[in-house]
Amino acid sequence: MNYLFIGVQGSGKGTQAKIISKSLNIPHISTGDLLRATTGELRAEIDSYITKGNLIPNELMLRILKERISQEDCQNGFLLDGYPRNIQQAKDLDAAGIKIDNAFNIEISDAEALRRIKGRWSCKKCEAGYNYVTAPKPKQEGICDVCGGPLSQRADDSSDDAINQRLKTYHDEIGPVIKFYNTTKINGEQSIEKVNQDIEKAIKWMRMFK
Repeated sequence: MNYLFIGVQGSGKGTQAKIISKSLNIPHISTGDLLRATTGELRAEIDSYITKGNLIPNELMLRILKERISQEDCQNGFLLDGYPRNIQQAKDLDAAGIKIDNAFNIEISDAEALRRIKGRWSCKKCEAGYNYVTAPKPKQEGICDVCGGPLSQRADDSSDDAINQRLKTYHDEIGPVIKFYNTTKINGEQSIEKVNQDIEKAIKWMRMFK
C-alpha cells in the first residue's frame, strides 16, 4: 500500500514516516531528500530554479518522483512525505497513475507548530537536524553530535511573522489535498511513541479490510 504523510512544519510527519517505513519495510520518500540527492544534468536543472529563488515546477518534481517510485524497492509500497503540497500536485500525481491508498494528517495547533519550529537547529556541515523543544537535542549546546560542526537556525525559523505566514499558506493549500484523499487524522501533540501507535493501529485496520 502507498501512504502519504501530511502535516504542518513541526508536526513530526517526517519522524513518523521514517518509523513506519522501517516497520513496514517500504521506502520513505521525502521530496526534500530526493531533490538534495540528485546529480548530473538533473542537479543543474534543479539548481537553475533554486538559485533564482523559484519553486521547482510541478512537471519536474513529478518526473523526479516517478523515476524514484519506478525503482524495485517501491514495488510493495512507499511512504510519501512533502508532496503533494497542493491540489494541483495531487491531481497531477493521480493522473500519472501514482495512487495513494491513505493519507495520515498529523495535526498540531498553530501555537504548537510555532513553538516547535522556533526550536529547530541544523548542522552547517552535515545538515543533521535537532530540536531544543522536542527531540533530538544535541548533547553539547550548539555542537552537532554527528560531525562536531556548529549548529545554526534558519532566519525564517526564528521570526514569528515569517512562521505564521508559512502556516497560513500551508492551511490554504493543504485543505483541498486532505479532502482529495482518504485521510486519517492523527493527534500530533502526543508523544512520538503514542503518535506512532495510533498510525500503526490505523494501518492494521486498513489492511484487514483491503
